[in-house]
Amino acid sequence: MSRFLFLDATTREPGHTGNSETLARHAAASLPAAAEQRWLKLADLDLPPFVDLRHTAGSYPPPAGNLKTLLDETLAATDLVFVSPVYWFSVPSPLKTYLDHWSAWLRVPGVDFKAAMAGKRLWVIATSGNREKAQPMFDSYRLCAEFLAMEFRPPLWGKGGAPGTVLGDAEALAAATAYFQSA
Repeated sequence: MSRFLFLDATTREPGHTGNSETLARHAAASLPAAAEQRWLKLADLDLPPFVDLRHTAGSYPPPAGNLKTLLDETLAATDLVFVSPVYWFSVPSPLKTYLDHWSAWLRVPGVDFKAAMAGKRLWVIATSGNREKAQPMFDSYRLCAEFLAMEFRPPLWGKGGAPGTVLGDAEALAAATAYFQSA
């Protein structure tokens, strides 16, 4: 059974649904009924900053609190979906912090993170003002997937801006309906 973990990386203030989430929810509505969905808003998890211990301690303690929840959800998923607006041509800070913690999880005794991630699928649903300027972010995600032997799926992109802008992007909405058909 497929288990999709949607990681919403928006930093919009509470009560305002961003374009990337709007597009992702449109795509998720087409998932098979048997596919489990879990949605987490990374900004709400209050993740601690990543501290690089690789060259001092060499390993990391097992994560606790929200980091443990996030690790457990990541490992349980068959499919990770980065719901990622483009901020300054790059990865939103909550998602970057999450990815930085992957470095720790690679070095937690008893967690074979790299082997556990191999074969999972990584999907990206993003919005921004310009598709071409989103490409560096997409390349970053692709490289992360390749490092862990994950399958990187072509990103779904839609026109962003003020909340609701993507609803005027008929091409993106049509693509969203078919986005997970290979799932």
